[in-house]
Amino acid sequence: MNQIIFAGIMGDFVILDVWAFAISVFTGLFAITNPIANVPVFLGLTEGAGRVEKHRINKKATFTAFMIILLFTLLGKFIFDFFGITIPAFKITGGLLIFYAGFRMLQSKKSNLKTLEQVDVDENIAISPLAIPLIAGPGTIVTTMNFVTDATYLYIGIVIAIAALICWMNYLAFNYSTFIVEKIGNNIITVIGKIMGLIIAIIGTTMVVDGLKLAF
Repeated sequence: MNQIIFAGIMGDFVILDVWAFAISVFTGLFAITNPIANVPVFLGLTEGAGRVEKHRINKKATFTAFMIILLFTLLGKFIFDFFGITIPAFKITGGLLIFYAGFRMLQSKKSNLKTLEQVDVDENIAISPLAIPLIAGPGTIVTTMNFVTDATYLYIGIVIAIAALICWMNYLAFNYSTFIVEKIGNNIITVIGKIMGLIIAIIGTTMVVDGLKLAF
């Protein structure tokens, strides 16, 4: 009887741990990809494009971004072993990069769509800069690899599933970009970007602290 109770308690702890990990992954990836704050950039880059062309660019960008994230999620451990990268060094360096990305977001000014209007509409923008580095940039890749470091297959699967969810959210944000800007406004989008920047900076600091603990 005691063994059954103990097994049930341990099962509850495992479920809670999985949920905590999933929430942590979602928060980190959502903050660093920032679907809402990416909307003005998408509108600026696709200025003058037709509805069908925008939809095609949107699909290509979000799918490419997911494939990039998936690649680094699955091959992250191999990359570590191949280049002899240690976990503490990765966490410290990655944390500094993520902190810098968050700091840049906190210091950035309101998106200037006028400069983006000069860009010719070309479907190659789906690859760069939309997929790389807007959605699947260095910060996203580093964050993803940090979550799968020494992770079990279950947790790797959770990271992949949440990455797919985040890319889908970017797809929806781009798809309804005009509606979002009209309803929310550029000022609110800028505020959201600042909040996400703060969250990213905190995640970066946490990674550095974890790396220092492992190193010493």
